[in-house]
Amino acid sequence: MQTTGFNKREMLKYVGDFSQLFGIKEYTLSSGKSKGVKAFDFKNGSGLQFTVLADRCLDIEALSFNGTNFSYISKPGIVSPTYYDQDGLAFLRNFFGGFLTTCGLRNVGNGGEVDGEVFGAHGRIGNTPAEEVCAKIEWDEGIPVLTLSGKMREARMFGENLTLERKITCRYGDNKILIQNRVENNGFRTEPLFLLFHFNMGYPLLDEHSILVTPTEKLIPRDPEATKGKDNYNECQAPTPDYAEQVFYHNLKSDVEGNTAVALINRKLELGVAIHFNKQQLFNFTQWKQMGEGEYVMGMEPCNCYVGGRADAIQKNTMEFLKPGEIKNFDLTIELLNGNTVIDELVDQINSI
Repeated sequence: MQTTGFNKREMLKYVGDFSQLFGIKEYTLSSGKSKGVKAFDFKNGSGLQFTVLADRCLDIEALSFNGTNFSYISKPGIVSPTYYDQDGLAFLRNFFGGFLTTCGLRNVGNGGEVDGEVFGAHGRIGNTPAEEVCAKIEWDEGIPVLTLSGKMREARMFGENLTLERKITCRYGDNKILIQNRVENNGFRTEPLFLLFHFNMGYPLLDEHSILVTPTEKLIPRDPEATKGKDNYNECQAPTPDYAEQVFYHNLKSDVEGNTAVALINRKLELGVAIHFNKQQLFNFTQWKQMGEGEYVMGMEPCNCYVGGRADAIQKNTMEFLKPGEIKNFDLTIELLNGNTVIDELVDQINSI
């Protein structure tokens, strides 16, 4: 497919409308617990298609590449934030999984009460609808660039005033997605900041032939159950009855500028996905390995925290903070890998970090 030297006028000689080749389709879901959720379907002409949910933090639900699904969709499916309940494990009734669920901004991991305030599992931001949503196609040196942007607000009277601005960018004919995140403290007191990008890989990309590739310098199992699987943390099993989840913290190697990457590859399918990020922004990588029947997923989670929850972070003094007026950026690039030659090159890149 030609993607360079092929300007807008040349394209129009071949098509009546650009949606034949690429585009962003906006619509609203209309049934069940997903009723009212606004969605945007991306098609970029390279075999990459994905859906962004505007009413769920501009997170990515389904993602496929060359007709193969990459993402995990949990039992509840898409659920409107109308049904969000932060009490106990109620978060799991709204957790659609998807290719990306964002966790934070004031708690990640276990919920609980801290200083008289109740914090739900993985925080509120993933159930927050976006404001100022803008979908558009721009042209850069003859190449269409698909973008979607908006902001989510986490604020309350006599409390925090945080915003998360997000921009998702995908070029025509490319195999990459850029996700730019900007968190700002609009309040007048210093606030703890928790942020975890919960990328969820599912079947058929994820199966017993899949391997997790990481430049791990130190591996820390979260608990005794994870310790049991420490020796084969990067290997995937077939769906296993009564499988208990295993969570690992990875201290990753990076280049001199802090850049690093992780990948899930499936050489049998000759497909894979890599997540590129910077350790100066997101110091930790959490791996969630869940090989259960019907709950078959590998979570790849760049983050600035651990998943013990707010109380645990206070006790262990691991919290990051955002001063009044301060802004922090968190940028990730998703790269889809097509063919074992491309996979080998990416694996070599990660191993050489």
